[in-house]
Parts: sequence; C-alpha cells; structure tokens
Amino acid sequence: MIENLDMPAEEFQKNGFEFIEWVKNYFIEIEKYPVLSKSIPGSIKEQFSQTPPSVAESLKNILSEVDRIIIPGVTHWNHPGFMAYFSASSSGPGILADILSSALNSNGMLWKTSPALTELEEVTLNWFRQIVNLPDEFWGIIYDTASVSTMHAIAAARENIEGYDIRTKGMSGRTDIKKLRLYCSEHTHSSIEKAAITLGIGLDGVRKIPTDNIFRMDYKKLEAAIDEDIKNGFKPFCVVATIGTTSTTSVDPVKEIAKICKEKNLWLHVDAAYAGVTAVLPELSEFFEGWEHADSIVINPHKWFFVPIDLSILFTKRKSILKQAFSLVPEYLRTQEDKDVTNFMDYGIQLGRRFRSLKLWFVIKHFGVEGFRERYREHLRLGKLFLQKIENSENFEILAPMNFSTICFRAKFNGSENEEDKLNELLLDKINQTGKIFLSHTKLNGRFVIRIVISGLRVEERHVLLAWEIINQKYEKLNNKRV
Repeated sequence: MIENLDMPAEEFQKNGFEFIEWVKNYFIEIEKYPVLSKSIPGSIKEQFSQTPPSVAESLKNILSEVDRIIIPGVTHWNHPGFMAYFSASSSGPGILADILSSALNSNGMLWKTSPALTELEEVTLNWFRQIVNLPDEFWGIIYDTASVSTMHAIAAARENIEGYDIRTKGMSGRTDIKKLRLYCSEHTHSSIEKAAITLGIGLDGVRKIPTDNIFRMDYKKLEAAIDEDIKNGFKPFCVVATIGTTSTTSVDPVKEIAKICKEKNLWLHVDAAYAGVTAVLPELSEFFEGWEHADSIVINPHKWFFVPIDLSILFTKRKSILKQAFSLVPEYLRTQEDKDVTNFMDYGIQLGRRFRSLKLWFVIKHFGVEGFRERYREHLRLGKLFLQKIENSENFEILAPMNFSTICFRAKFNGSENEEDKLNELLLDKINQTGKIFLSHTKLNGRFVIRIVISGLRVEERHVLLAWEIINQKYEKLNNKRV
C-alpha cells in the first residue's frame, strides 16, 4: 500500500510557505533581473535531463532548478522595465486567487459541475460590464485569450447569416451559397485572419480597409468596399473595428462603422482587448463612442487589469446566436437544472473550463473601481511625460498620436530611409541588451518604428526616466560612431 497518495499536509504547508517567500522575494528583487532573457535557442532544454526521473525528488531540489535553469530563461513581464508589446502584469491578489483556483481544481463545463464557478463568472462579468460602462444588454463569457474570444465572435457572426445553415451543412463543397467576406483595417490584430483560417472563411475572405493618416479605418472606404463586394457576388457578414490597435493604439471610428453595419445588416465585432479597460475613465469616453452598438466586444483583463494570464472576456448582445453556433449536448451532460441555469459549455468549443473568474473577482475586490482609475491616470500621466521628452528632442520624432499610454517613435540619423531603418533597429537592439528595459517595434508606412508601452502595474516615474536616459545614451553612442 502507498503510504502517501499526495504530498502530506504538513509538507505542503512547509513548502507552501517557502514558495510564497520565494514569490515575495521575486517581486522585491525583480529589478535585479534583466527584463529580456539573454538565453540563446536550445540553451535551456539542454540543461534538463533527457529522461524523466524514476524516483521522487524533493521540492527543494525542484525549486533549485527553477532558480538555476528556468529563471535565466524567463522574460519578466512583471518587471517595471517591461514596456514592450502590451504589458501584462499580474497582481498579488490575482496570484493568490490562481493558487486557490488550482487547489479547488473545478471544471465549470456545467452549472452542476461547479455552481460557484458558473455563478461567480456571471457576477464578476456583470461587475466588469458596469466598470467599463457597457449597457446591461451585453452578456459576457470568459475565454483564455483575445484570439479565442474573437474566433467565437466571428463564428457567431457566421452563424447569424440567414439561409446559410453553416452549423448543419458546413461550407465545404457547397454551390448554393456565396463566398463570405469579413472586413477589418490594415492595422487589425492578426487573430482576425487566424479566425478566418480556422472558420473556413480563408484569407481571401478577409478584406483589409485602408486607414487614414492617423491609422484609423476609413469608414467611407469600408462602405465602398462592401458595396463593391455585393456587386461582385460576395456575401459580406462581419466587420471588425478596433479600439486600441496593436501597433499604434489607434481608434477606429466605431460610431460611423456601426451605422454602416446596421444599414448593411452586418455583425460588428469590436476588438478592445488592450484599451477596453480604460473605459472606466470618464475623460476617455470619446474613444468608446458607438461601441454600445456592437454585436460583440472583446476585452482582456490580463493585459491592463492586472489579472494573471490568461483571462479574456467576450461580451455580446447576441447570446442566443453564440449558443446556436456551439451548443451540442450529449445525454451524459444533460441535467435537471439545465432550463434554470447557464451552462457555459454551450457557448464555445471547449468543454472543460478553469475557475478563471475567481482571480478576476479577487482583483476587482482588492483594487476597487477607484483603484483602477488612479492607476490608469498615473500611466497616462507617465505616457505624456515620455511623449513630451520625445517632442522636445531634436533627435527623435513621433510617428502616431498617443491615445492611451503607448508611444510610437523613431530616432533621426539624417540618412537615407533604408539606413535610418537599420539604425533604428540597431538602436532598439542596443536598448534591450541593457536588460534594464524591454521595448518592441512595429512598421508604419513601411518605416521601422520603436514602441514603448507604459501600463505595467509596478512602473513608476523613475522607470520612465530611466528608459529615456537609456534611449538617449544608446542613441548618442550609435550616432557618434557614424560621424
């Protein structure tokens, strides 16, 4: 007989204290780590044994390998110098909630399999809807990432097409339906195209609409494109507008796009994965004009709401269509409570569901609405501080408006376009090699552009000033070599 089927309670407690101490020290000392891992491909996995252990190892030994092998290979998203992509910093209450979620190990496929999971998700999403000032006609569900939320939204849009019956008949080999067309801007996230690939719409079914001089979808060109496609035998069915695009955080004219969608009977999906949380700020309400007319909206609390990865929310006014697209209930999953409860398995491809709402609930309870407002306003202030540094410098230029706290800029080297692009790319590499900060890049109008994002939970003014100091130092050194 096995003496201990699991780790004994006393040993779990002892190790638990040590792990919490490790996490505490990690956050206290996080700035000692280089933000961006300096590992080279293959250098991490070659340090591990090629065969699994045949006997049990102590957690002390396991944690030592974390320190020795894993941590040097980690890019530290919680680091205050992480200013690349879109920051995704986790908070203490969210981390503790993740521990509790793992301990409960609930599977919320049905209400019956975990009533608390289902009903807390309903409560927290109702809270979150109020936080971002969406009308109560929006219903929410938690998925893992925005890519998955968006795929479900587009699947619902496809299901919403009258007369196609794609749920039953599919799309393959049919000659009785027109080819579908989905619209987005040239700055829309790549997840839209991945969803089109997954759902059988194909890349040819995605039409990218040109943007204006500040990278917003040109709604007049959208309307013209829809009319042209109808004339040419396509079936337009969905438009994806973005509030806070990936490269520049530009904001599409959602209000005007919504009018077109209503007139043409198209599904409107709004991607607000990054910026949606800032709808809590009254002073930013102009960016969200018209999003209440959307059929679906995605927002990611794991980006700027300090919830540990992963947690994405899809809101929709067309709950029944989403269910129609995905609900499939075999006998062994039927329960007596079905008519009175929400079974989240009916609204997506997954059956098993983690207790994600627990960490969202913890975080909202810990910070409160005013706590989020205070932190966002500070991030916006720091963004403006950095923007002013760029604007007052003769060595740098701004490439896009700063709508939230993401700044797109580049250095000026007085060379050809090709030479300047290469030097900006080299500059970015030199900046990231310091290990103090981590920035990312994009391309705008064909030019290499450096991005800095100020939205990490632990970022302070001193980190922004340090970033500016490093950027200038590396620029001067690089520019002096050219002279």
